[in-house]
Amino acid sequence: MTLPAFDLHCPTSAEEASELLTRYGDDAAVYCGGTELLLLLKLGFAAYGRLVDIKRIQELQGIRVEGETLVIGSTVTHREIERSPIVSDRLPAMAEMERRVANIRVRSVGTLGGNLSFSDPHSDPATFLLALDASVACRRGSEQRSLLLSEFVLGPYQTALEPGELLAAIRIPLPQPGTRIVHRKLSFHERPAATVTVAVRPHAGALADVRIAVGSVGARPVRAHEAERTLAGSEVSPGRALDEAALAAALAARPVDDGNGSADYKANLVEVLVKRCFSEAVKAA
Repeated sequence: MTLPAFDLHCPTSAEEASELLTRYGDDAAVYCGGTELLLLLKLGFAAYGRLVDIKRIQELQGIRVEGETLVIGSTVTHREIERSPIVSDRLPAMAEMERRVANIRVRSVGTLGGNLSFSDPHSDPATFLLALDASVACRRGSEQRSLLLSEFVLGPYQTALEPGELLAAIRIPLPQPGTRIVHRKLSFHERPAATVTVAVRPHAGALADVRIAVGSVGARPVRAHEAERTLAGSEVSPGRALDEAALAAALAARPVDDGNGSADYKANLVEVLVKRCFSEAVKAA
């Protein structure tokens, strides 16, 4: 397989990148890690005459904490995140999640922003970030807007990015003290077939906060709000309520039949993973 010919543009600012994307329209695509884009080009599933390489744009780089928010630039690689002292200190569950993304070759070049912008329904980071109420900062020239991740990811390979707009950064509210986060998945050939993230914060023998996100089984990752309501305020060992919550999470995910299995099979996977994640999180707490 060989890559088709294209022109490569290397802007040094978000404004310049936006101008190039606006000027060339559908003939241009953003290029950073390229782990999925270049494969599509090789296979002939996509064709672009121009690639806009954003790796040199400094304002899209870096990991930092602003108040109680972890901010990750869109061009930061998965490998940088898993090895970041800031992430390991302030949000260790994210470092652990990133260590299990694909393989080290992909993690070394693939970026968090690219992963979210590509919007592959089989994704670890999207499910994890959805459970933590993450948002994204989008840039077009000097204009910036913020979207919750649930508003940004619209469906398979579809996001809310507008023409000429870049994903600039991912903003993650740091969990309250005492919160335990567990992310688990089932993968086939390094691609997630089911992903679940559970975050719990026990207080005085009850569950003060519960968050559950499910991905990789349907069209896009979802928050299982009904499942969360079922568990919120219950005892730390909820018994039957956990069974009901796991079932509600499976229904919220809207599994579909695909090469990984039937919708019923994947719904069962979700129920099992929700129970495992919840039990691990409570035990850790």
